[in-house]
Amino acid sequence: MTLTAGVIGVQGDVAEHAAAITRAARAHGERVDVIEIRRSGLVPDCDLLSMPGGESTTISRSLRREDIAPEIRAHVAAGKPLLATCAGLIVAATDAGDERVSTLDLLDVTVERNAFGRQRDSFETSIGIAGLDEPFPAVFIRAPVITDAGDTEVLATWDDRPVAVHDGPIVGTSFHPELTDDSRLHGFTFFENPSSEPSPQSP
Repeated sequence: MTLTAGVIGVQGDVAEHAAAITRAARAHGERVDVIEIRRSGLVPDCDLLSMPGGESTTISRSLRREDIAPEIRAHVAAGKPLLATCAGLIVAATDAGDERVSTLDLLDVTVERNAFGRQRDSFETSIGIAGLDEPFPAVFIRAPVITDAGDTEVLATWDDRPVAVHDGPIVGTSFHPELTDDSRLHGFTFFENPSSEPSPQSP
């Protein structure tokens, strides 16, 4: 069976997420077709979904304008996995700490935008992530931080602050896992997470 993986393509590292999903699928003996999502009507066909970074206010407006937001909520309600990274995490949160961001209200977290500084303050470091047996190379670029993890499971911290969380079929990260050759976090979210149920829709 072939899974359909969607990458929200309104902003961010769309190609990098697509490549990471493909690598993770291969490592787990799965086959995927990856599609870019810029309009409504495509998310319902997806078994897996990734929401990359970018600018959170722009992403949230685009999702609302193109009527993609309710489809993402329905995807998660059906138990299908979602990986939300950096600005994607902000948009998925219940509280973005900024009234300009229309959140999806999917992850019970409060975030602080750009908490790790501006573009010039970007950095890469190795962090331990629950569920992965080796440290992960995390790339932080104008990254948000989770100031309140709510009812989510904290998967990783940096400087004593949560930077990766898990709740049901959703994994959210402050950093960019797609910007390395390590696709284990994509693999965990989409192929190892017992709380999600990707159901193949195409033979």
